[in-house]
Amino acid sequence: MKAWIFGDNVDTDVIAPGRYMKFGIEEIARHCLESVSPAFAREVKPGDILVAGRNFGAGSSREQAPEALKHLGVSALIAESFAGLFYRNAINLGLPAVVCAEARRIHEGDELEVHLERGKVENRTRGETLACEAMPPFLIGIIRDGGLLPHLEKKMGRHG
Repeated sequence: MKAWIFGDNVDTDVIAPGRYMKFGIEEIARHCLESVSPAFAREVKPGDILVAGRNFGAGSSREQAPEALKHLGVSALIAESFAGLFYRNAINLGLPAVVCAEARRIHEGDELEVHLERGKVENRTRGETLACEAMPPFLIGIIRDGGLLPHLEKKMGRHG
């Protein structure tokens, strides 16, 4: 899974530009991160991983920001830190958000494997393992079930 690298303080208006909020998620996703990486939405592949610095997802609490990333096939987010509301919205949508103090050691295009339970990211390109914050089991359950709503439906015995 290929890494896409972004810096600090990438806000939700960069991830899901406000001028496209009146459209559906497909159109919003087409413009995801275009002001900092014009090729991202066109070239990201299902399973790719977005890596960022500090405070990823700052700004408004728009749920469309993590939703656009998930719609494009991003399989996980790794950052030094996340804005609180963005982090919770990502988890609620079933998109893993991994806090990793060593995220800057990852380079554009590196092949990564994320281990949520162990709090580790394997960088296969560089042959190193980065220590990250382990995700609590209840959050892993939400992610594995595809998000908060499917998780709650499963818990309540409803499927679909």
